[in-house]
Amino acid sequence: MPNYQGVWDITTQFQYAAEWPVPILSAGRALFAGGYGGNAYQNVIDFINIESTGNASDFGNLSDTPYESGALANKTRAVFAGGENASYARLNVMEYVTIASEGNVTDFGDLIQVNRSPAGSANDTRGLFSAGLTTSGVKLNVIQYITIASTGNATDFGDCTEVAASPSALSSTTRSVRGGGIDNSNNTNVMDYVTIASTGNATDFGDLSAAKGQLRACSSPTRGLFGGGWTTTYINVIDYITIASTGNTSDFGDLLLSRYQHASVSSHLRGVFAGGISNTETNIIEYVTIASTGNGSDFGDLTVGRYGLASGNSSQAHGGLA
Repeated sequence: MPNYQGVWDITTQFQYAAEWPVPILSAGRALFAGGYGGNAYQNVIDFINIESTGNASDFGNLSDTPYESGALANKTRAVFAGGENASYARLNVMEYVTIASEGNVTDFGDLIQVNRSPAGSANDTRGLFSAGLTTSGVKLNVIQYITIASTGNATDFGDCTEVAASPSALSSTTRSVRGGGIDNSNNTNVMDYVTIASTGNATDFGDLSAAKGQLRACSSPTRGLFGGGWTTTYINVIDYITIASTGNTSDFGDLLLSRYQHASVSSHLRGVFAGGISNTETNIIEYVTIASTGNGSDFGDLTVGRYGLASGNSSQAHGGLA
């Protein structure tokens, strides 16, 4: 049974401090997929239980060995999309798993075009893949969407405010916010947002604390985090935003490890960052409490240290889910 925010007054039948009901999804599985580590492109999918700590366990396998694919989820399914495989072929394939069970992926459909490094975000019904890098090295501004409960090819949603390879994205139940990445020449500090239930072009949200690419994002229903990434070196900074408003980021704290090309997932309570490059590839998982500010704490280890893991919130309890 979910917990609820706010205080219910039996006499007045009024919920103080929050609309009723607002569930707090503190429990749930999260998945980490693909990447490069151990001198090989990986097809492994790991899982953790976000409310606990401990090492990741084996979930199953992807059909290929994608590096920098995109990821998103609702409470039932996780969808992985695009990436670049061991033959350096960029992919348009989407595939999915049922999060509550373990096993290998099933085909979902195709992206509009091949795409390495799309940023995934979602609410309960709809998933978005934003920006990325296509075959010829051309950076993309396209946003495409899927209905997670069905299967089929992606549909055009609109455009980001800029082209961006290796951005990251996060969501509330209503908004998706995309931040950072590499534009036509440099890292970018731009954040933009869309309303998930509609279609159309993105609107400017504000700026990250620095221009950075290959960062990772996660969220509660109200607060979004952008952690790590690459400026002129890999960094440990965590920025945060209030998703319902617009504006520049504020300082949240620091990751245990300076890292980039990592993965991030969340529940309504915790943000979790895993893998990536920190001097060399790492298997370390760490977490923060999203509602507070502060530095990361040790969570456990991935089954294989790797970087270029799927980018997006492949958790059944993230901030886009009610």
